[in-house]
Amino acid sequence: MQTEALTGGFTTAPTQAAEAFRAVMRAMARPGTVERITGARPPLPLSPAAGAVILTLCDPETPLHLAGAADTPAVRDWITFHTGAPLVDRARASFALGSWQALLPLTDYPIGSAEYPDRSTTLIVEMAQLTHTGARLTGPGIATAATLSLPDIAAFQRNAALYPLGLDFLFTAGDHLAALPRSTRVEGH
Repeated sequence: MQTEALTGGFTTAPTQAAEAFRAVMRAMARPGTVERITGARPPLPLSPAAGAVILTLCDPETPLHLAGAADTPAVRDWITFHTGAPLVDRARASFALGSWQALLPLTDYPIGSAEYPDRSTTLIVEMAQLTHTGARLTGPGIATAATLSLPDIAAFQRNAALYPLGLDFLFTAGDHLAALPRSTRVEGH
């Protein structure tokens, strides 16, 4: 394990983890909103927002899949040291982290079952930026409509059609975070 793995976690863990958790919950409760999430300094290529999400939501009982450029020895060591989360293949992941292209195909991830719809994967998608443009979002937590820059509208429409099964998504860019729960309806712009 490299010494860099020992740094970059929350400096005041109880406070920063609580703030990060609230940011994730606000983003999930209000799809299309962009939250600021700080406190983590993960190794590249992870964004600070992705690092904060991992520090907040992952632990030794939370299987995590790293896809594409996110799967580096430095990232693996950092996650192992700070969270103890087991690193697994796609089919066993509770969370998966990477760029949109690296996370494809979405059909490789668990979508839950009729008895346990919560046993699905949440994908943490690293983006270049998050903007309030593009896809039109409606559904629970959205008063009328919201917009969010999404990488593939059709994929999110197919996912929403699976509800109550399906995948949930967290989008990270720099120190910003947005979410798209499976219950959100997605339309083209």
